[in-house]
Amino acid sequence: MSAYSITEPSRRQKWIAGTLVILYALITMAPLAWIFLTGFKSPPDSISYPPKVVFTPTLEGYVNLFTTRSRQTREYLDSLGPARTWYEEIVRKREMVIAGPSKFGERFKNSVIIGFGSTFLSVFLGTLAAYGFSRFKVPLKDDLMFFILSTRMMPPIAVAIPIFLMYRSLGLSDTHLGMILLYTAVNISLAVWLLKGFIDEIPIEYEEAALIDGYTRLQAFYKVVLPQAATGIASTAIFCLIFAWNEYAFALLLTSGTAQTAPPFIPTIIGEGGLDWPAVAAGATLFLLPVLVFTILLRKHLLRGITFGAVRK
Repeated sequence: MSAYSITEPSRRQKWIAGTLVILYALITMAPLAWIFLTGFKSPPDSISYPPKVVFTPTLEGYVNLFTTRSRQTREYLDSLGPARTWYEEIVRKREMVIAGPSKFGERFKNSVIIGFGSTFLSVFLGTLAAYGFSRFKVPLKDDLMFFILSTRMMPPIAVAIPIFLMYRSLGLSDTHLGMILLYTAVNISLAVWLLKGFIDEIPIEYEEAALIDGYTRLQAFYKVVLPQAATGIASTAIFCLIFAWNEYAFALLLTSGTAQTAPPFIPTIIGEGGLDWPAVAAGATLFLLPVLVFTILLRKHLLRGITFGAVRK
């Protein structure tokens, strides 16, 4: 009679679990793969029916994403002489010329500034607040924690009109500072609750030993608590960045030019010279990269952070 373990899954269970995971991964990745491939299609191939899986790749979508173009007559194009660059040659095939750069680069830079700026501020303030709630006797602590949590109980867009009126009065509309403060205010409740759980799991004896050795409270926090809470900080930063990076409604309502981010800008590409789906797909692909790279760099901390404190001794 073979030994059987109630904790070790059988080979059949492992095979079923592995198959389900692979199927889930394929289903989840299929839309992303289709967007990535569409970015290398020509406009006619992108809207063909039935959809083309095999096609001749081209960089026309990326050229259209980063440039503005104007249609010209064949006589005018012939008077310009041969194209001097590969991207001019692509545009000339559509009987168009490059009029200048598009606004995608500027909008992408705004997303980086606002997304990472609000993430840093949310994690910084959330760590300080979570440490205070975890280590000190704060009056009405439970009520304050519930109040912080209650800010997440309704969709942020529900307060869009009051925020719009307030920002217009304060001169914060269409500014980087205004969007950073807004996203920080939305994310800080999530940061406080997540980080408090992580800091609660760090034994207070570590800090007491540091204080006995002559460290100040700030030094103990910086040299003892922060290294121990690194996994929680990384996990919280990823969740905060995902919200700030993908947020659409506030960015559409409160920005129009100077501080407009990529999410409300990418759909406007559709109206520039027709249904330019390859340019939209190219913009969506490039927009996904920073969050993807950031998550990959912190993936070890993310896995440890999600499971941190799951097993208690």
